[in-house]
Amino acid sequence: MINEQIRDKEVRVIGENGEQLGVMPIREAMRLADEAGVDLVKIAPTAKPPVCKIVDYGKFRYEQARKEKEARKKQKIIEIKEIRLSPNIDSNDLNTKINAARKFIGKGDKVKITLRFRGREMAHMANSKHILDDFAEALSDIATVEKAPKVEGRSMTMFLTEKR
Repeated sequence: MINEQIRDKEVRVIGENGEQLGVMPIREAMRLADEAGVDLVKIAPTAKPPVCKIVDYGKFRYEQARKEKEARKKQKIIEIKEIRLSPNIDSNDLNTKINAARKFIGKGDKVKITLRFRGREMAHMANSKHILDDFAEALSDIATVEKAPKVEGRSMTMFLTEKR
């Protein structure tokens, strides 16, 4: 809210240079802002009394947008990459998948390893758990198991994340 949109009787006022001007009636604060040739902007509406700042509104909005953009730039979005395996995977194929997972973890992503069972492979699910264990063991230098291997329908899944 700016200038005439502010409906409070009393407000705490902050000057253009950040100095505290104290609690005063809204008319007095509006007069100070007009004398300075800038706007009265409500920056903390939930405070008692509300806090208003004497500042150029366009400049204030620009600064706010810049701060938000800077905060978004610092955020790290963690993606989940999936690697699918089958119970009868060969050791060379497994090493290729491990190298792919190593690359994903190096970039800071989480890795979901899925061991998919088809047809008669379903009868030997317990025997195939060692594949996921070997996978986690091969990556133990850079990754930790976030979620242990768990059977979900026709597949067994496990999550790995970067070591802290």
